[in-house]
Amino acid sequence: MTYQDTLNWMFSQLPMYQRQGKTAFKNDLSNTIKLAEYLNFPEQHFKSIHVAGTNGKGSTSHMLASVLMEAGYKVGLYTSPHLKDFRERIKINGKPVSKQFVINFIKTNKVFFENQSLSFFEMTVGMAFDYFSKQQIDIAVIEVGLGGRLDSTNIITPEISVITNIGLDHTQFLGDTLEKIAFEKAGIIKPKVPVVIGETQTETTHVFRNIAKRNASKITFADKEVTDVFKSDLQGSYQLKNIITVLQTIKELQQKGYKISKKQIQDGLLHVVKNTGLLGRWQQIHSNPKVICDTAHNKDGLAYVMKQVSEEDFETLHIVFGVVNDKDLVSIMHLLPKKAIYYFCKPNIPRGLDAHILKDDMNKHGFQGDAYHSVNEAYKEALSRANTHDFIFVGGSTFVVAEII
Repeated sequence: MTYQDTLNWMFSQLPMYQRQGKTAFKNDLSNTIKLAEYLNFPEQHFKSIHVAGTNGKGSTSHMLASVLMEAGYKVGLYTSPHLKDFRERIKINGKPVSKQFVINFIKTNKVFFENQSLSFFEMTVGMAFDYFSKQQIDIAVIEVGLGGRLDSTNIITPEISVITNIGLDHTQFLGDTLEKIAFEKAGIIKPKVPVVIGETQTETTHVFRNIAKRNASKITFADKEVTDVFKSDLQGSYQLKNIITVLQTIKELQQKGYKISKKQIQDGLLHVVKNTGLLGRWQQIHSNPKVICDTAHNKDGLAYVMKQVSEEDFETLHIVFGVVNDKDLVSIMHLLPKKAIYYFCKPNIPRGLDAHILKDDMNKHGFQGDAYHSVNEAYKEALSRANTHDFIFVGGSTFVVAEII
């Protein structure tokens, strides 16, 4: 199989949450445990940091990897979803896994995957752990895919568990209250492994404290500990919370004997994009007019991003906007500015919400704009209509951003 053949098989044959939704969600780790055993437990051959949370876990993971790289470690990074190429999910020192490794891994293990009916995500986690083990990395930063307790990544015993924050997202899987979601995220807390919580939230603090106590795990709340912060090349104002989480996590690593200097921390935070290749976080893709894209897609994430949009200086605001079909539009509409021209579009995945349905819903609630056949058509129309003093924002879904960067 070619690389594209391999990806086509992975995407089309097997359930994948990002494309299909609920049918791809597994309610236990039995498949992942079988896969780990079949691959000779690769996750036991490298050290790791496990990162969960509703928002910020991707940025936090990339920042941590960048700092560790600056400190001279050979660093694996596992994240999801990807924006342009599947290989973005699995990197060592910022370099994506080779196409040949992806092809060979699937080809070698395809019969086992088919016999066990493994999901896309389970296979990908197995691939990442196998790759990191074979490449003899020093440490991996592993981002949770969905939730924590039942996530395929949750077979590792990390050096530190990190939970950035809790918001109402993926409630059909994780529960409909912050406490229930916190319980699922807290599933990554392991016996006697320190846990760093990024944000102190009244509704969730007791959940984390109770589970940490049960596991005899030291727990710290980063926003209560960190007073001095450093700058990052990740420009969103919301990144301040993630920087605080990273600084507390690094402090915990230092206490475990990791050699990381203040300058290496500063350099790591300033060179996240260069070191790791992170895309789509308050990323400027055009000037005159200024165009920013951001992958924020849930209530809390969009609230941060729309606040920053409101702080920009512009004559007219243009918003290229698309969502997936299980998005609760009512829960996010109040966050979006009505004083803007909207360009409604459907991300090019099965779960994408039809642009005309989105337009009708949004128009009914007072949002002005038209529907377009594709993300690119919507973006091109926005560019053609905007003058140099206008501002264009592209977002609503990771998959909308993926099509224009």
